[in-house]
Amino acid sequence: MAPNVLGRALVTAKWLSEAVRAGRVGTSLRVLDASWYPPQKRNAWQEFKERHIPGASFFDIEECRDQSSPYDFMLPSESHFADYVGRLGVSNDTHVVVYDGDELGTFYAPRAWWMFRAFGHKEVSVLNGGFKNWVKEGHPVTAEVSQPAPAVFKAKLNTTLLKTFEEMMQNVGSLRFQVVDSRPEGRFRGTELDQGLESGHIPGAVNIPFHSFLTETGHEKSIEEIQQIFHEKKVDLSKPLTATCHKGVTACHIALAAYLCGKHDVAVYDGSWSEWFHRAPPHYKVSELKRNKA
Repeated sequence: MAPNVLGRALVTAKWLSEAVRAGRVGTSLRVLDASWYPPQKRNAWQEFKERHIPGASFFDIEECRDQSSPYDFMLPSESHFADYVGRLGVSNDTHVVVYDGDELGTFYAPRAWWMFRAFGHKEVSVLNGGFKNWVKEGHPVTAEVSQPAPAVFKAKLNTTLLKTFEEMMQNVGSLRFQVVDSRPEGRFRGTELDQGLESGHIPGAVNIPFHSFLTETGHEKSIEEIQQIFHEKKVDLSKPLTATCHKGVTACHIALAAYLCGKHDVAVYDGSWSEWFHRAPPHYKVSELKRNKA
């Protein structure tokens, strides 16, 4: 797996294309399309049925979540996750490669990558550049939806990779870990709405918009460039770090970027701003707009 498997967290389109052509997609290698889009804009399932990487299955983030939570995309239970990915043919010995079809190159795939890791799975990678670049480079696509044989997956939640609202509240006072927010600057600062909510950020958080880690083509930047981004924001990768965003999705780009730099223990605040906005006291929501009005 060496040259084209970049630190295991990323695989190149060239490597995956060779695996597809060699017929290696199966019990030991599963490819999952983790695309999700706002329903009024695009239909991820319909697009998957029309064309996807040969042998891929559709990872439905709407189905693989805690559906009892008032917040979107919260982690499901261990049994829910194990049952769901088992039906996609993923066992504990399977190398999983996730991708999505976002126009940026990668958007939801790091969330799926982090979910697998949160439930104890080590062999999981993101397709560098996503489906957009897979197509652009001329790799094969198909409309044939495969039916993988079910597998047994045993999930065990690694709580070190997950932060709760209560832990985030405690950290405002204790500052036991650094917090990086991956949302666009305007939403972080509180100067523009955040998907219908008043915006702002958790006290003490640092802002690194997730797309900072992507090149213009939609690939991950080099490790040296990523390290420089963290350095410029005074984020110390030798110390505890938690990522947050709006719904716990683009925060996973922070976790992936840090992973590529050798930091494998970044936690994600799963509820992120959508939970913080509804549960935190007013003085724990930092907003330039509120400050300017005062």
